[in-house]
Amino acid sequence: MVADPEHFELRIPVQPTDIDQLGHVNNVVYLRWVQDAAVAHWRDAAPKGDQEKLLWVVVRHEIDYQRPARPNDVILARTWVGEAIDRLFERHTELRRESDGKPLARARTLWCPIDPTTGRPTDVSPEVRARFSVGDAPA
Repeated sequence: MVADPEHFELRIPVQPTDIDQLGHVNNVVYLRWVQDAAVAHWRDAAPKGDQEKLLWVVVRHEIDYQRPARPNDVILARTWVGEAIDRLFERHTELRRESDGKPLARARTLWCPIDPTTGRPTDVSPEVRARFSVGDAPA
């Protein structure tokens, strides 16, 4: 796991349960990895107080599959934040095979902050907005 101000990377070994009947990683697993990388980034970069005050839910996934991952592969999930529009926070993720660096999939996800007490969308502090977006996009 590598973190820098702009990117976060998570190393993910392919598990036997990730493999589908075609002998490669199922597409739904790729999506899980995209979410796992985002959550790991949040837990790594957000102060504990913010983690207690906010939960995040996905409102949209866009994913382009490029190559299959296979048994025994190790995946590098690299994620970075994009623009924020009101309560929608954009995040990008690229999945690559560690052994040859080939891209396997690219994703764009929109996340919404949720108040854990009410379960309703909520605003974030200026610090969270600054850390988890590259700025506000035009609405």
